[in-house]
Amino acid sequence: MNCIIIDDEYPSIQELKYFISNFSDIKIDGEFEDALTALDYLQKNSVDIVFLDISMPKINGMEFGKIINNFDKKPKIVFITAYKEYAIEAFEVHAFDYILKPYSQDRILNTLKNLEKCNNNSCISKKITLWKNEKLVVINTSDILYCEAKERTTIVYIKNDNFIVKESISNFLKKLPQVQFFRTHRSFIVNLDKIVEIIPWFNNTFILRLKGIDSKIPVSRNNVHKFKEIMNI
Repeated sequence: MNCIIIDDEYPSIQELKYFISNFSDIKIDGEFEDALTALDYLQKNSVDIVFLDISMPKINGMEFGKIINNFDKKPKIVFITAYKEYAIEAFEVHAFDYILKPYSQDRILNTLKNLEKCNNNSCISKKITLWKNEKLVVINTSDILYCEAKERTTIVYIKNDNFIVKESISNFLKKLPQVQFFRTHRSFIVNLDKIVEIIPWFNNTFILRLKGIDSKIPVSRNNVHKFKEIMNI
């Protein structure tokens, strides 16, 4: 598993190199101070992971992320930035993670661990098969908006349709990509890519508004700390 680092701040590159080299088996193939030079490299070389800053000369990291997200073989994008306001946009380009500077050791090590899990084929399939009208329907997990627990079943919502799964929401969560789906509440799982608005609510919790639907998803007090960490709030 290999990576490149794109950041115009030398100390940031050195810090990230230290963690990658000493706490993972990921090989660093290159370091770049601007995205144009990195783009030229990626057009000639295959890379599994791109660690990417946002504030850079020539092309900013978000625009660069959109470009490489269109590659046939897409590298995983890990944004490492001081700008928290791009978090939602980052998930729209299917970023693997979004880490806010200055990050803690635990935060970066958790990301490296998750990257290596995917490389060892423990990332869950991006397709799932669900029953509907006595037929098996294959859907992309990226199309799932959210899931809701109803007694002993789980209702899976996609745009303009839903599926009833005869298992607990805890068991169903195990079938979904862990970097994309988060259990916000004992009764709800949300697709992080679909969040368009995070609304402050009672007792320092949140209500989430998702792309294309009117339903609003709660974030419970028990899960709000982890949610804030994931979303860099």
